[in-house]
Amino acid sequence: MRRIRRRSAVDGAWLALTAVVWLGGASGAASAQGVAVSLSLEEALRRAESASEQVAISRAGVLRARGQQREARSQYFPQVFASLGYTRTLDSEFSAFSGGDADSTAAEPVTCGSFTPNPALPLSQRVDSLESAVRCQSDENPFAAFRNLPFGRENQWRLDLSVSQTLFSGGRVQAQNRIAGAGRRVAELGLASSRAQLVLETAQAYLDAALAERLYRIAEATYSQADSTYAQVRLARQVGNQPEFELLRAQVTRDTQRPIVITRRAERDIAQLRLKQLLNLAAEAALDLTTSLDAAESTMLLRLAGEITGVEADTTLASRAAVRQAMESLQIQEAQLTIARAERLPALSLSMQYGRVGYPTNASPFDTPFRTNWTVGASLQLPVFTGGRLSGSAMVARANVDEATAQLQLTRELAALDLRDAVERLAAAEAAWAASEGTTTQATRAYAIAEVRYREGISTQLELNDSRLLLQQAQANRAQASRDLQLARLRWALLPLLPLGGNVAASSSAMPARTTPPQQQITAPVQGSTQQVSGQTGIRAQATQVRGN
Repeated sequence: MRRIRRRSAVDGAWLALTAVVWLGGASGAASAQGVAVSLSLEEALRRAESASEQVAISRAGVLRARGQQREARSQYFPQVFASLGYTRTLDSEFSAFSGGDADSTAAEPVTCGSFTPNPALPLSQRVDSLESAVRCQSDENPFAAFRNLPFGRENQWRLDLSVSQTLFSGGRVQAQNRIAGAGRRVAELGLASSRAQLVLETAQAYLDAALAERLYRIAEATYSQADSTYAQVRLARQVGNQPEFELLRAQVTRDTQRPIVITRRAERDIAQLRLKQLLNLAAEAALDLTTSLDAAESTMLLRLAGEITGVEADTTLASRAAVRQAMESLQIQEAQLTIARAERLPALSLSMQYGRVGYPTNASPFDTPFRTNWTVGASLQLPVFTGGRLSGSAMVARANVDEATAQLQLTRELAALDLRDAVERLAAAEAAWAASEGTTTQATRAYAIAEVRYREGISTQLELNDSRLLLQQAQANRAQASRDLQLARLRWALLPLLPLGGNVAASSSAMPARTTPPQQQITAPVQGSTQQVSGQTGIRAQATQVRGN
C-alpha cells in the first residue's frame, strides 16, 4: 500500500509538471498567434488558385503553346522583311578610281575636253590641236570612267524589301500546324487538370484541418469527462465510500487521456500549417475555420468546384483529361511521321528582292538620287542523297507512333481502373456515413445514462469508462465519415480532369489508425464493447492500407 501511494504521488507530481508545461506552451502559442483569421471553405478555394505556383506554371505553358501555334500558322502567309542601312567607307582599294583620297601622293586626275575639229583654222593650228588632244588622252586615267560606279564610295544608303512565300512543302506546314494545335490543347488540359487537382488538395487540407479540430475537441471533452469522474471518486474516497483502487483507476483514466489531448492539438496545428502553406498565409497566423465538418456542405463544395474548374459531370473514359492528352500526343507523333515522310518530297518557294541604293557626297540621304535593284526568283529543293538520314528519321517517327498508340491503350485501361476505384470509394464513403448516422446520438445517451448510474452507485467505473470510450469512438467515426464522404463526392465530380493515380486518400493523416485509448489496456474487458472497438480499429487499419496501395 505504501508503494502504491508513493508511486501515485510521484506520478501525480510528474503529471502536474507536464500540465504546467503544456498549459504554458498553449497560452504562449495563443498569445503569439494573436487574433484568429476567419476562413471559410469557399474563401480557401478562391484564394488557393491565386497562390498556387503549379497553376501559374500551367498558365505559362498555355501561353507558350498558343505562341507556338501562332508561329506555325505564320508559315501559310508571305514573309516580308524590310531593312535600312548606312555604310561609311573609310578607305578602299577603289578610292583612286572613284576620285577618293586613297593615296596622298597620287597625281591629280587629268580632265580632257571633247575634240572638235575646226576646218576654218589654218592647217598648222589644226595639226597642233589634234596633237594636243592625242597627248591629253594618253595622259588621262584609263579608269576614270569607273568613278561613277558604287565601288569605294564613301557614303552608301540602302533600303531593301524581301518577300518569300512557300508554295509547296510536301505537307510539312500542315503537319507542323497540327502539332502546334495539339500542343495547345494538351497545355489547356494540363491547366484544367492543375486547377482541379488544386481544388481537391485545398478541400482535403481544409477538411483535414476541420477534422483535426473536431478530434481535438472530442479529446478535450473526453478529458473533461474523465476529470469530472476523478473528482467524484476522490470526493467519495475522502468520505470513505470508495476504495483506493477506484481512485487510482479514475486517476489513471484521466491522466492517460492527457497525452491524447496533446497529440490531437499537435495534429491540428500541423493540419492548419499545411492549409496555410497552400494559401500562402503566415505560419504564425491562427485560423478560425468557419465551414462546419458536415456532409451537408458537400453540395456547396461541388458547386464551388464546378464554378472554379468549369468541369462537367462526365465520367466516360473519353472525357478523362489523361486519355485526351494521350490522344493528342498520338496525333502529334502522327504529324511528326508526316513531316519525316515529307522530307523526301521537293520544296518549292518563291522570293522577291526589292532595293533602293544611293551614294550621296555626304552622310545625308536627302537630295540624293537612288537606284533600284529588283529581283524575283523561285527555288526548288529536292534531297538526292542524305546517307540514310531521311530513312532513319522515318523509322524514329514510326516507333514514336507505335509507342504513343500503346500509351493511349494503357491510359484507357488505367482510366477504367481509376474510374472503378472512384466508384468504390464513393460507395464506401456513403455506406460509412449511413452507418455512423444516429450512432453518436445513441452513444451520447448511453454515456449520460452510465454517468447517472455510476453517480448513484448502481454501476461500476469500468462501465462508465467503456461508455466514454464508445462515445469518443462514435464521434470520431462520425467526423471521419463526414470528411471522407465530402472528399469522395468532390473527387467524383472532378474525376474528368484529375490525373490518373492522383487520388486523395480517404483516411486523414490527422487521425491515427489506433483510436483505442491506452487505458483500455489496463482495464478488464467488457463483453461485446471491447470487441466492437477493436473490430472497428482493424477495419479502419485495413481500409487505410488498401487506400495507400
